[in-house]
Amino acid sequence: MDTREDFNRTVQLLSALALYAHTLGADPAFVDAIGPSLAVSLPEPPPGIFPPGYDPTDGPQYTGRQP
Repeated sequence: MDTREDFNRTVQLLSALALYAHTLGADPAFVDAIGPSLAVSLPEPPPGIFPPGYDPTDGPQYTGRQP
């Protein structure tokens, strides 16, 4: 599996978990256990995902965000 495929699959799993979390009868303990594990396993984005010069840490300060 290449880097791009691994990244895409992990994003798809996170998306599916987010949808599941908002369904009737979802198990919040499952979501709380699996969500952080998936997020931590998300690899660095492969080249070409973001435009050249994009800095994900650059942007406005939001309430609750540490400087």
